This record gives sequence, structure tokens and C-alpha cells, in this order.
Amino acid sequence: MTLASGYPLADLLWTFVLFFGLMIFFGLLFTVFGDLFRRNDLGGWAKTAWTIFVVVLPMIGVLTYLISQGRSMSARHVRDVERLKNESDEYIRSVAGHDSAGLDEIVRGKQLLDNGAISQDEFEEIKRRALV
Repeated sequence: MTLASGYPLADLLWTFVLFFGLMIFFGLLFTVFGDLFRRNDLGGWAKTAWTIFVVVLPMIGVLTYLISQGRSMSARHVRDVERLKNESDEYIRSVAGHDSAGLDEIVRGKQLLDNGAISQDEFEEIKRRALV
């Protein structure tokens, strides 16, 4: 009971606020360094300068980097995600090959065409998608 009386609730809440603020700062720091070292458009000296700036003046350096490079960080991230998605899709296509799934889809489409459930144009679209 004496331990709790020496550390009031307001101090505990303030400790939580500081802890979460510190976690947010480290998240931003990792984001900045991750983006900085993935960049291909900066040379070694520029990366060194940014690193020294962020290490010597951490809060000012991180905020300066985010303000000056925020939009290009976002564009690089979107480009990297799209590239990884395309590579993954290409790998899946190369491993999967052309199996009977496309043939099954065409047969199902033909049955729907014969039953009158779809038009000839819709059947051609199904064939086109199945053969890609």
C-alpha cells in the first residue's frame, strides 16, 4: 500500500503518455531510416548528412525529413508495393501455369450460354479471362 501512495494516478497516466510518445517517436525514426536507406536517388554523402542530422538532433531531424520528403516517401512506398504485387502475381502465374481451371470456367460459361443465362459477348469475356 505504501508503494501506491508514493506514485499517484496522475503520475502513472503521465508515464503512459510519455511511454506511448516515445514509442511513436521510435516508429517515426525507423520509418525515416527505412525510407532513407532504401532510396536510390540519394548518394552516400546525402544519406550520411541526413543520418547525422537525425542522430544529432533527433526530433528536429525526423520532423524535417517528414516535412521535406513526405510526399516522395508515399510515392516510393506505393511504387514498391505495386512492384512487389506484380512480382508476386508473376511468380504465381509462372508456378500455376495453365491448368484445367481455365478450361472448367470455359465449360461452365458454355453451359450458361446454352441455357440462355448469358449472352455471346459475356461468354467471349469469360473465355478471354480464362485464357489469360
